[in-house]
Amino acid sequence: MSRVLVTGTSSGFGRAIVEHFLDRDWEVVATMRTPSPEDLPVSGNLRLLRLDVTDATSIAEAVVEAGPLDALVNNAGVGMLNVLEGAEINRARELFETNVLGAMAMTRAVMPGMRARGGGVIVNISSSVTLRPLPALSIYSASKAALNMFTESFALEAAEFGIRARLVLPGSAPETSFGRNAVARMGMDVPEEYGAFVKAYFQSLQVATEKTRASDVAQAVWRAVTDEGAPMMLPAGADAETWFREEGRTAA
Repeated sequence: MSRVLVTGTSSGFGRAIVEHFLDRDWEVVATMRTPSPEDLPVSGNLRLLRLDVTDATSIAEAVVEAGPLDALVNNAGVGMLNVLEGAEINRARELFETNVLGAMAMTRAVMPGMRARGGGVIVNISSSVTLRPLPALSIYSASKAALNMFTESFALEAAEFGIRARLVLPGSAPETSFGRNAVARMGMDVPEEYGAFVKAYFQSLQVATEKTRASDVAQAVWRAVTDEGAPMMLPAGADAETWFREEGRTAA
């Protein structure tokens, strides 16, 4: 039975990815900073492990406990909705620690085992915000753009050992708690000078008709893992697919 480890599975995309792979008879190692089985499926093929992707010891222990892996999905991430002047630099560092260095550290930790077995797939969850410049997302977009370039370059190294690396780019997913969690964790103290500008931008997002569902992301991850011919970047969600086309990209 194939085995996948998914980070950041407490809600949203991570939980949907876990359910999708379990439904297709994969063994799933679901990880989160504070393990809780709440809202996760009950299955003999599911294991829940504690994992903080910013903690080297936590990573090492989780990878050993997980055992041999056929796939890794780096889904754990932190959001930030603010203009640059409203964001504290220490918060920006925390965001990059999770979104970029956390994914790098997890990838580095599973590579020896995948190399030894001569194969594996690593999927990094990026964002459609990397397709075009957007206000109030400069720091978050920068972290995901860094993840994109890391993945594309790393893929060339990994291919030498039969290992694939792919990117999934979700769009806006209001059904998930990602945005609320971003505000709760990182704050959103927008400077007064930017208030009207940011408010108008967020109102434009709320009236958008195309959205991303968590199931869209799970399906894109499934394709990235199981389809050897999948392209490097896969949009996930109607809005992400539209942006992909408008930017002249293809996900054939």
